[in-house]
Amino acid sequence: MGDVTSLDPAEARNFENLWVDNQLYNGLIQTGDSFSIKPCIAKKWEISTDGLTYTFHLRNDVFFQDNEVFPNGKGRKVNAHDFVFTFNRLLDPRVSDATSLLEKVDNFTSPNDSTFEIHLKTPFGPFLHILLMKYFSVVPEEAVKKWGIDFGENPVGTGPFYLKRWEHGNALVLKRNPNYFEKDSAGNKLPYLNGVIISFLKDEETSFLEFMDGKFDMVSGISAINPRVAFTPGGELRKEFADKVYIQRTPFIKTDYLGFIMDSKSNAALKTPLVRQAINYAINREEIVRYLRYNTGIPAVNGFIPPFLPGHGKIEGYNYNPNKALDLLKQAGYPNGQGLPEISLFVASQDYALAEIIQSQLQNVGIKLKVETEQPAILAEGVANGQCYFFKKSWIGDYPDGENFLSLFYSKNFSPGGINYTHFSNSTFDSLYTKSIVETNDSIRNVEYTNMDKMIMDAAPVVPLYYDEVIHLVHKGVTGLPLDPLNSLDLRFVRKK
Repeated sequence: MGDVTSLDPAEARNFENLWVDNQLYNGLIQTGDSFSIKPCIAKKWEISTDGLTYTFHLRNDVFFQDNEVFPNGKGRKVNAHDFVFTFNRLLDPRVSDATSLLEKVDNFTSPNDSTFEIHLKTPFGPFLHILLMKYFSVVPEEAVKKWGIDFGENPVGTGPFYLKRWEHGNALVLKRNPNYFEKDSAGNKLPYLNGVIISFLKDEETSFLEFMDGKFDMVSGISAINPRVAFTPGGELRKEFADKVYIQRTPFIKTDYLGFIMDSKSNAALKTPLVRQAINYAINREEIVRYLRYNTGIPAVNGFIPPFLPGHGKIEGYNYNPNKALDLLKQAGYPNGQGLPEISLFVASQDYALAEIIQSQLQNVGIKLKVETEQPAILAEGVANGQCYFFKKSWIGDYPDGENFLSLFYSKNFSPGGINYTHFSNSTFDSLYTKSIVETNDSIRNVEYTNMDKMIMDAAPVVPLYYDEVIHLVHKGVTGLPLDPLNSLDLRFVRKK
């Protein structure tokens, strides 16, 4: 995995930080099967009928990890006031970029040591799902005050492991928290492992080779796995590896896509919906997933919201249909692509092979495409500032609710201040979006999400390419490693022979 930048959950903005934070901290609630919500530090909760007050009743057996910030170095019991401190801290944009997630909050209160209340200004249907994010893990005021901006280097949480050693750029060593509060179904204390070593490797070839040599127990992600070596063309694990390792895979709440900046002046032809729709029909997503990604992922032919996420409605998106693409180009005044200016597609350097396939597929219907590659950070800045009128990007759901994906098309979220990178603007969409997020009935809200997704597909400000998969290779001596669509790392139940 890449470098960890901070172990302060207020800065849990990337997978590297998140994976370690998940071992060190707990929040009020946690994810169960099929995006259900399970108790964690909160043993139960209620939501008021008006959707404005969330009341959480806390366990009385949760302790912060032993640390020098507490008397005699012994961790103290967590109480509701700790959550008031933790959540108020997130309101400071200098501390966390989670501030925007709490913009609908009025205040936090703790009527007593075991009751924590969140009061909203207006109802927000997905709010409980937002609280699953690692940002909202409880931290002790004593440690934050002692370490200040260095708290991320000296973390104190309630999680199943605590930080023993951190060699920046090399490795992290975590040790079992003997006072962890959760137990398995048989009453055994968690976690099972005595410790964990997390290594940082940026070279894809090296990570796979060292994994196969037994230096690591698990690798994650198609790039770290090196599918050219590990997989058959059909995406199955090659027989020569099957006696040593096994594969885990599940749909990921992530959509990879191409986006058009709708108000760009760089290529006026792309302002025509017929042209954008033609590009959608001209791309063979099945071919991309099969040959470029070794069948890792699902072709994105059913909208922008990924499958298995509440709000995904199996709508009709864009299948590969080059004849339909040619017909739309003709209707737009560009028969066989004649007269259509060359289009530049801006991609990160690691997506060059993908861009070449897209270039070839568009050429088949007469659309000329020029590929412009940039370093990821430069591309991200260019997209946010509207300098790349046709670009490749992906969106990973921060929380398991369709609203998170639809928020990319809400006009008040225009980049660079927000996440609407395409600058899509539609008053009907905006009206339905604002209506849906105050709807507290999940079933009704999900239907509204599906309707909005259909509007996006009709307007075609994006070309959904594929819904990604979480994929792990794990040595056979390792058991109990759960797999979920959020791609979180949960080591509580892991055993190693």
